[in-house]
Amino acid sequence: MTVDLERRALRGAPSPAPGVAREKNIAMQPLLDQPADEASVVSEDSHDSAQAGVKALEAISSTWSKTGLYVAYLGIALIAFATSLEAQTTSNLTIFATSAFSSHSLVATVGVVQGVVLSVAKPPMSKIADVFGRFEAFSLSVLIYTIGYIQQAASDSVKTYAAAQIFYSAGATGLQILIQIFIADTSDLLNRAFCATLPDVPFLVNVWIGPQLAESILQTTSWRWGYGIWVIILPLAFMPLGLALFTSQRRAAQHGMLPKSQFEGLTKWEAATMLWYELDAFGLILLCAAFSLILIPLTLASQSGWRSANLIAMLAVGATCLLIFPFWERSKTLAPRAFFPRALIKNRTVVAGLGIAFFYFMAFYLSIYPYFQSYLLVVQGETVSSAGRIVQTFTFTATISSILISLGIKRTKYYKRFVMLGTLVYLGGLGLMVRYRAEGSSTLTIIGSQMVVGLGGGMLHGPAQLGVQASASHQDVAAATAIFLTVLEIGGAVGNAISGAIWTQNIPTKLAQYLPPETQDQAAAIYGNVTLAANGWPMGSPTRHAINRAYQETMTKILTVAVIVAAPCVILSCFMKNYKLDEMDQHVKGVVVGGIQEVADRRDGESSAGPSRRSSCSTDDDASPGSRRSSESSSMFREFRRKGS
Repeated sequence: MTVDLERRALRGAPSPAPGVAREKNIAMQPLLDQPADEASVVSEDSHDSAQAGVKALEAISSTWSKTGLYVAYLGIALIAFATSLEAQTTSNLTIFATSAFSSHSLVATVGVVQGVVLSVAKPPMSKIADVFGRFEAFSLSVLIYTIGYIQQAASDSVKTYAAAQIFYSAGATGLQILIQIFIADTSDLLNRAFCATLPDVPFLVNVWIGPQLAESILQTTSWRWGYGIWVIILPLAFMPLGLALFTSQRRAAQHGMLPKSQFEGLTKWEAATMLWYELDAFGLILLCAAFSLILIPLTLASQSGWRSANLIAMLAVGATCLLIFPFWERSKTLAPRAFFPRALIKNRTVVAGLGIAFFYFMAFYLSIYPYFQSYLLVVQGETVSSAGRIVQTFTFTATISSILISLGIKRTKYYKRFVMLGTLVYLGGLGLMVRYRAEGSSTLTIIGSQMVVGLGGGMLHGPAQLGVQASASHQDVAAATAIFLTVLEIGGAVGNAISGAIWTQNIPTKLAQYLPPETQDQAAAIYGNVTLAANGWPMGSPTRHAINRAYQETMTKILTVAVIVAAPCVILSCFMKNYKLDEMDQHVKGVVVGGIQEVADRRDGESSAGPSRRSSCSTDDDASPGSRRSSESSSMFREFRRKGS
């Protein structure tokens, strides 16, 4: 029989079960009574309404020990390190792979395929994790990822290589979203921002190791082994996390804590029908179709313009699917297990957080990628290696900033102030870019403005995601995380398309206008070849002056648009609710990072998400026997702990 459990924060931690050390800073103080309009979202959040994968994770986290949790996080660290190093390595192999098939010009097409899959694969993978379980979803992602490696290493044409990007990107984005969901499952709100930054830490090292590893692979073997080695490395890196989840799942099953199979006793048709509703299959189809049919035209049009009627038709159909999606999700009949829960749509913190994600990453793709490196090579005369390091300054600074901010959140117990300050710093940094990303500026001033933008990005990204997660019940936290990261990717794609449109509309025109008569006929060649633009003529020559002027004026336009689109982030941050995180129901159960979340039977009518509505002045003396320290209602959990967790 399924045990109905809930998370409570108590006045003082209960005596720890045998074998479990008392945590020093467990947030178990009584929760303050707050008005209903300040509560975070509760959407079909009773344990009985939670989907099977969520119930299984709650049972698992209630059974494992602190050692098991540490092993799981070791697995997360290994996966993060392996995938980070792989990305930094294989990104340097794409041009060699496509060149091997005499198709170097299709590098951009490969990027389009990756970008679309990275955006559309997050929602289905998060839904699979909710329906089937975290272990099953992780295993599926690793399998798909590995298939992508094998396809890339064995590809015999550019078509098979491009097709491999579908599996590769689906596996990559699946692991990305699942890691964030797992962190949300296994950390309390005070520690979640810090835990969410851990997968980014390997970048601080791998950004320097990856290119060197790629060079060594090319010198000693071939580009194929640059993909093939990860067929071995990634499954090995997944083993600690996989074993921790699998063994804890078996232990929970042995104690009868796992939910029964939802397909038990059903016919094939009934099982298929249930799966259709559990996965919200048509809703996911609408969402994926909308993203694909919007992203592909936006990306391709930034390169070739809007001359193709097919691109316009795709954009129209995609926009139609996107408009239909919320109406489908709002129907309890058509989408009883909606991917985007109805209550989340109405929550102002969620909507504001999604808006921040969209505009933040749109501005990122207008200021950092995709043309900043070209600008450095041409206007500033930087070498390829130095230009690459300057571009990476943003991510390097943002990673360090996010770690420090997460510690600030843990200390202050609030997140909104960091989002608001981060948006101001981010906007200010973009303004500095407009001022100092100019011909004649020193490298230090360019790097300095880059660091300010990175500081702001690190301050606002993680806390904004935390605010969205805090507004969701445990059943909905996977969907909230997936939507946040998906909207982030959509914003990046839109920013990429806008920057591409500005670039293609301005550079050719300005080159034709500024080039001296002797090089007027080379305008098209200069536009299409950054190496020719950077190295074809010496600094100070009339042609080079014309090229630099065209690049500089276009870059200033792009940065101006970046400042404009980043401005709404400041306004949106004001609409996020200022949750006090240690007074929030944690949405998690069992042993988690930050302490042991007490587990108790949910009473009818009580919510499992948001600030508690219990009086903060209640005491053990005036509490009813059923509520006193939740000891009776959590007896089954403690009994299990005594029997050998």
